[in-house]
Amino acid sequence: MEVGICKQDVLQKKKNAVLVDGVILNGPIMDSKAGEKFVEEACKIIMEEVIQKANDVTEKVCEWRSPETLKKILDLEMRDTGESHQKLLQLCQDVIQYSVKTSHPRFFNQLYAGIDYYSLVARFITEALNPSVYTYEVSPVFLLVEETVIKKMIEFIGWEEGDGIFNPGGSVSNMYAMNLARYKFCPEIKEKGLSGLPRLVLFTSEECHYSMKKAASFLGIGTENVYFIKTDERGKMIPEELEKQVQRARKEGSAPFLVCATAGTTVLGAFDPLDEIADICEKHGLWLHVDASWGGSALISRKHCRLLHGIHRADSVAWNPHKMLLAGIQCCALLVKDNSGLLKKCYSAKAAYLFQQDKFYDVSYDTGDKSIQCSRRPDAFKFWLMWKALGTTGLEERVNRTLALARYLVEEIKKREGFQLLLEPEYANICFWYIPPSLRKMEDGPEFWQKLHEVAPIIKERMMKKGSMMLGYQPHRGKVNFFRQVVISPQVSREDMDFLLDEIELLAKDL
Repeated sequence: MEVGICKQDVLQKKKNAVLVDGVILNGPIMDSKAGEKFVEEACKIIMEEVIQKANDVTEKVCEWRSPETLKKILDLEMRDTGESHQKLLQLCQDVIQYSVKTSHPRFFNQLYAGIDYYSLVARFITEALNPSVYTYEVSPVFLLVEETVIKKMIEFIGWEEGDGIFNPGGSVSNMYAMNLARYKFCPEIKEKGLSGLPRLVLFTSEECHYSMKKAASFLGIGTENVYFIKTDERGKMIPEELEKQVQRARKEGSAPFLVCATAGTTVLGAFDPLDEIADICEKHGLWLHVDASWGGSALISRKHCRLLHGIHRADSVAWNPHKMLLAGIQCCALLVKDNSGLLKKCYSAKAAYLFQQDKFYDVSYDTGDKSIQCSRRPDAFKFWLMWKALGTTGLEERVNRTLALARYLVEEIKKREGFQLLLEPEYANICFWYIPPSLRKMEDGPEFWQKLHEVAPIIKERMMKKGSMMLGYQPHRGKVNFFRQVVISPQVSREDMDFLLDEIELLAKDL
C-alpha cells in the first residue's frame, strides 16, 4: 500500500509523467551530479594513492593479507541496497591499499611493470568513452590509430606490407596465428570443420610459452600433435632437431603446417635462431610464427634489434608493447605479413547488422571482421599516445636502459658471495640462485640441491610479508628453485638493483 502511495506522490510531482509496468519513464534514473562528484573524488584518490606514489620506494610493494583476512577487510558482500558514496570511496582506498603496486620500482615479479603517464591517460580516455573497435561509424578515431600503429610496427619487423590486429593478450595472438596458419594450409576447415583433415602437426621449442599448448587444445589440434623441439643450454631451439622432427612427422603420415619460434622466452629470455628456422620452414612449406610477445620490443633499439635477426622472414609475429615498452595491460598485437585479406577471410562471419556493404563511407575501415571478438578494446591508442609523447628515440632509450640495468645487475651478482648465475643473460631476464651462509661450505650433491630448492620460497614469503619487493622464482628443466629478476620499469635505478641484492641477503641471513 505504501509503495502505491509513494508512486502516486512521485507522479503528482512529475508533470506529464508516464508510468509503464509500474516504472516511471520520465527523466533519467541516475543522479548525474552525485555520479560526477563520486568520479571526481575517486580520481583524487587514484592520483594521491597510485600515481603520486608510483616511484616512492618507501611505500610497500604489497600490503600482504591472507585471503580470509582480506575478505573481511574488503566487505565483498553485495546487498539489496546500495552503499553510500563515502563507503564506496573507502572501498576504493582499500582496494588500492591491498593491491600489488605493479608500478613500484621494486616490483620485479612479472614481464610487465611500471607506469607510463601518457599510456595511463589514454586508458582513462578510452575507459570514459567506452568504445568498441569494430566499425568506423562507432570508433572512427581508434580504428585509424590502430591502422597507423600496426603499419609502424610492421616497419620495425622489416616487412614492406602486412596486416594485423590488437588482441587481449599474447596468448590470444598465438592462438590467432595458429588458426590462421591452419586456415592457410587448408581453407576448407572454416566450413567443413576438422573431420576430413589429416593429422595436423606443429612444432615449437621446449621453452615456448604455455599458450601454444593451450591453443592446440582449444583449436582441436590436440596437445599430442605439438612437437616440442629440443633447446640448447641457453634455451634456444636447435634447428637440426627441428629438421629431424619435421621429417619424422612426414614419415608418420602427419601433415606439418606450423613452426612457432620464440623471441624472448618467459624464464630464460632466450631468442631462437630465426634465420635458420626460416630456412627449414621455406624448405618444407611451413608457416613461421614468431612469438615475440616479450622480446619484440628489442626491435625498437638499433643496438639490440640484432636479437631478432631474421624476423622479417616470419609469416606472423606476436608483439606485446605492454611489456618492456609499458603501454599498459593489455596491449598486444598480432602482425601478419600477408596483405591479401587473409585475416578477414579466416575470421569473418559477415554479420549484416554490423558490416553492411552499402554504408555511406569506405567500409574497408570496418575491420571488426578480422577478429574472433565482436566487442574489442582500443588498445592501440595507449601505445599510440605514448609513442607520440616519447617518439621512437624515447622508446629506444627505455629498451637500452633496461638492458643496461640488467647488465649492471649481472656484474654485481658476480661480485657478491652467495649469488650464482644460472647463465649469462642476453635479455632482461636474470636467473640466479642465492646460497645462504649455512650452505656455502656444503658439498655439492643431492642434499645440497634439495636444501637450496627450499631457500627461494622462504625468501619470497618474507619479502611479500614485509612488502619490500616482489621477485619471482621457479624450478626449471631439472634445476632447483632460482630467482628470475626482470628489469622493465623506467622508474628502476641502479640503487634498486643494489637494494634487491642487499634485501635478499638481509632476508636470508638466518638461513
